[in-house]
Amino acid sequence: MSQPGFWNWKIVLIGAQMLFVAFGAMVLMPLLTGLDPSVALFTAGLGTLLFQWITRRSIPVFLASSFVFVAPISHGVEQWGVPATMGALFCTAIVYVILGGLVKWRGPGFLHRLMPPVVTGPIIMVIGLSLAPTAVNFAMGLGGNGEVRLFPYGEALFVSMVAMLTTLLVATLGHGLLRLLPILCGVLVGYLTALAMGMVDFTSVNQSSWLEVPAFIAPTFYWPAILFMVPVALAPAIEHVGDVLAISNVTGKDYIRKPGLHRTLTGDGVASMVAALFGGPPNTTYSEVTGAVMLTRVFNPVVMTWTAIFAIGLAFIGKFGQLLQSIPTPVMGGILILMFGSIASVGMNTLIKAQVDLHAQRNLVIVAVTLIFGIGGMVLGNGDFTLQGISLCGLVAVILNQVLPAAPEQADDLHEEAAFVDDLLEHAREPSQRDRD
Repeated sequence: MSQPGFWNWKIVLIGAQMLFVAFGAMVLMPLLTGLDPSVALFTAGLGTLLFQWITRRSIPVFLASSFVFVAPISHGVEQWGVPATMGALFCTAIVYVILGGLVKWRGPGFLHRLMPPVVTGPIIMVIGLSLAPTAVNFAMGLGGNGEVRLFPYGEALFVSMVAMLTTLLVATLGHGLLRLLPILCGVLVGYLTALAMGMVDFTSVNQSSWLEVPAFIAPTFYWPAILFMVPVALAPAIEHVGDVLAISNVTGKDYIRKPGLHRTLTGDGVASMVAALFGGPPNTTYSEVTGAVMLTRVFNPVVMTWTAIFAIGLAFIGKFGQLLQSIPTPVMGGILILMFGSIASVGMNTLIKAQVDLHAQRNLVIVAVTLIFGIGGMVLGNGDFTLQGISLCGLVAVILNQVLPAAPEQADDLHEEAAFVDDLLEHAREPSQRDRD
């Protein structure tokens, strides 16, 4: 049976619906890092269209702001400014393209050998746990570094807890499409609560025009920023593999083979390169949208074309962009407590589902050093060039995995990653659907 055409009204509506599913996380990430959410909307849409072109419009996925880069971008903007950070992100995206070439040459198992679960698990945990102070500070009315008070403690804590409770209740008790919108619901309820308490400033919204070109920023290239940012590419690369395996599982098609993991990695890299050229955050495939595809059973990639078009259109509505920037930080803090904790939990589950034996000294050393370097704030270098956070953790974990005495022979495939994704999708399905199956 042929799929509905591009102009089919149902496809258009589902495309708009998919944008709402991704919307909460997509705009929170740039707001956290000091980037423009309107630019992020534009680059998410443009990046998705480029990804579709490179993968021959064969995969129903949507690309948008990657939370892996929250801490590195925040550090880069503070240390070197937005243009230099964008230049560093452009170079980081080139690593994706290089990885795509290596996968084409050596096969998909290359990424598993480079970054098995004993490496990716603790890195993912560090991503979530290292961001915990930012979430808590926002929830208490402080700035991200905890040095400046933005809102009174009592009011901030009340708003953040309302946002957090809304998010967790929707995530655990919601059904159907609502279950896929916990972040969006948390933002809306938290925002309305903050509005009722006089915490929202509409000055910039009133001063903006309805139609405005997003505040694009061209990159500059500065070696210390580039060397700091490039190692971060290791973490989202394995996240990308998991997302491709997930959508393959949902649709019943092997996207690792066709169009090929090398094409999807290249598409992700090109999308992130173009995002950096406009001043937007790096793109990644969104698991929330994969969940929506699983729920709606609409596998036509044209849906994501429309999602991308709607994202680009919203980017040029000036008042909408300023409205997003008026979201008080306590609203974000309440939601981020759950989001960052969930990221850390995924890292832990990666180790558990892969049955990584932490009684084995080799595995224990890799996990221990990675976690303490990341959570403890280890810094290597001085002056303009430093390695820290996810950059340092990713590099150290990969090096330790390569130089320590070899573990038992591993299969040259992605079966451990596939098993983890299968389990994740099983728990993401509606309880009633699991009972029917």
